[in-house]
Amino acid sequence: MRVLIIDDEKNICISLKSILEDEGYNCDYALSGTEGLEKFDIYSPDVILLDVKLGNVNGLDILEQILKIDANITVIMISGHSGIKEAVTAIKMGAFDFLEKPLSLTKVKIAVKKAWEFKSISQDYIRIKKSFDEQYKIIGESKAIQDLLLLISKVAQSDSKVLIRGESGTGKELAAFAIHHQSKRDKKPFIKFNSAAIPNELVESELFGFEKGAFTGADKSKKGKIEQADSGTLFLDEIGDMNLNAQAKILRVIQEGEFERVGGNKTQKIDTRIIAATHKNLENLVQTGEFREDLYYRLNVIPIVTPPLREHPEDIPILIKYYSEFYSKELQLALKIFLPETVIELQSWKFKGNVRELKNIIERVYILVNKEKIEIPDIIDFGQTSGKIVDFWNQTVSFKDKKREFETKYLATQLKLNNNNLSKTAEVLGLQVSNLSRKIKELNINTD
Repeated sequence: MRVLIIDDEKNICISLKSILEDEGYNCDYALSGTEGLEKFDIYSPDVILLDVKLGNVNGLDILEQILKIDANITVIMISGHSGIKEAVTAIKMGAFDFLEKPLSLTKVKIAVKKAWEFKSISQDYIRIKKSFDEQYKIIGESKAIQDLLLLISKVAQSDSKVLIRGESGTGKELAAFAIHHQSKRDKKPFIKFNSAAIPNELVESELFGFEKGAFTGADKSKKGKIEQADSGTLFLDEIGDMNLNAQAKILRVIQEGEFERVGGNKTQKIDTRIIAATHKNLENLVQTGEFREDLYYRLNVIPIVTPPLREHPEDIPILIKYYSEFYSKELQLALKIFLPETVIELQSWKFKGNVRELKNIIERVYILVNKEKIEIPDIIDFGQTSGKIVDFWNQTVSFKDKKREFETKYLATQLKLNNNNLSKTAEVLGLQVSNLSRKIKELNINTD
């Protein structure tokens, strides 16, 4: 760690430099504000010890200039008794701490150690937050994705209930987090609860919490997801898998904003925004009695649909680039280049698992393919293990070949539907029998 000492008393600078270097820090010092700013620019310190009074220069002015250059720099102010007021002002301006003269060497070492620990934690927080934000980033430039992002930005401004529908792997959780992140609750918790991932008998205790002695093994009280999300957002993933008892209690939370823990009788008030998501057909579940109709209408205030990847294949090159760079950093491997023909091949796949499946394939490529340029043969086996299906409409081949493929599939299917009766098929399709017969021979369709 680098420490810069800025003080107009040379003896203090030398003493501080000596004791801090004994602690293993890399130190330098400056005897004026001007020199301090120059060394700050060249030396790039992690922590600065700055005197409040630097001859005729006010240390607060130097602090202000330093913080303008780097708002995250950790500064410890040094002041004599007469400079206490200035030191307090410095703390309000953004200084980390202040030490009073005469300096205690022990206190100096403790203060610098705490400053370094604080800076390390701050850097970790920034790194983790950046990683977290990247993890929840919705990638794409297609109209489908831009329409989704626009809807999210509008929905986020209110506290209305949202029901997110979409196939597995289309980013329902990302949409829920984006709504939370753009809302007035963004500084509060975003709590996830997946009904499909928890056994039915544990859903209520996990969701609503429990009191000590509520059941065998409940040796202490525990907050549930509802309480954890107070003032924030509760994301109920796979709401279609939630049992009817839990559904009734969630309905009460929505209607009245209150609940009780399992095994408790104390009613608690709660202020949380609820966003639900499912890949199931809730309307069918309502008809079969597996999902409460009143809860369905309470949740479905603002419906959002996350589009399947096959509906916006133009985003596949962007997704490939994004996740390729991500796994290059994550796995500390050289960046792999997906050749244009490989990207086109991937654009023709249906991706039943949507973006999640594409992401998994790219990760698999980074782990298993030991080459820089990724060709079509490198991904074919991965497609087979993923249950890859080529999307007829997204596949890029010549118009002539695609037309022939369409006519062959279409006519063969129609013949099959009509039990290979040529006359009936021609009648249904509005064709002359002679023309249909000629086309069947041209396309080499088996009519046996």
